[in-house]
Amino acid sequence: MPMISIRNVCKSYGSFQVLTDCCAEVARGEVVVVCGPSGSGKSTLIKCVNGLEPFQKGDITVDGVSVGDPATDLPGLRARIGMVFQNFELFPHMTVVQNLTLAQVKVLGRTRQEALAKGLALLERVGLGDQADKLPGKLSGGQQQRVAIARALCMDPIAMLFDEPTSALDPEMINEVLDVMVQLAQEGMTMMVVTHEMGFARRVADRVIFMDSSRIVEDAATEEFFGTPRSERAQQFLSKILSH
Repeated sequence: MPMISIRNVCKSYGSFQVLTDCCAEVARGEVVVVCGPSGSGKSTLIKCVNGLEPFQKGDITVDGVSVGDPATDLPGLRARIGMVFQNFELFPHMTVVQNLTLAQVKVLGRTRQEALAKGLALLERVGLGDQADKLPGKLSGGQQQRVAIARALCMDPIAMLFDEPTSALDPEMINEVLDVMVQLAQEGMTMMVVTHEMGFARRVADRVIFMDSSRIVEDAATEEFFGTPRSERAQQFLSKILSH
């Protein structure tokens, strides 16, 4: 059974079609990059995977659990799926370590001591062990995004979803976030990553999904996608972004 299965998913806002018959699978331990032009449906697709966006047709399952089934405990499922957003989404009035321990205590029922130990260990892992008592506003964008990744990992996720995690960062900060993501991939974390960072995709992804105008146009092994993309649209996209 794949970790994530997307079957014939359609989503619209009124008459505006955002996703059209999207089908894809992500195996356990696989890293899949979702790319394509702005407005193609990438972020919507990844938000549908953990139920942050409802969809009208089709089915999505994560670890065998149907996301769209009304009987599914969505908050419980989301607690098992790490989500890292474009704009960090940290609580600005809480310290870094408070951001990391809150959901562990409230959702997973860990003691404060257990949550603290887990949070501090993961801060060390992302290279921010000395920032535990600072407010997010005192950190750089790259540091805040690494805190957001650590916060997601505190929940012991079965998979991680990344929605353009570096697009709000200054160029100098991008690599410090990508380095953490590369490490996660090497450790076998199942990952779906919406990104424009084609260097990261080439280095880390097992497969690349290319979207355009609400559809999945191409789903190919990374080497094949960058070497000989099948669709003319993907060829056009790559020729523009890889020519500089």
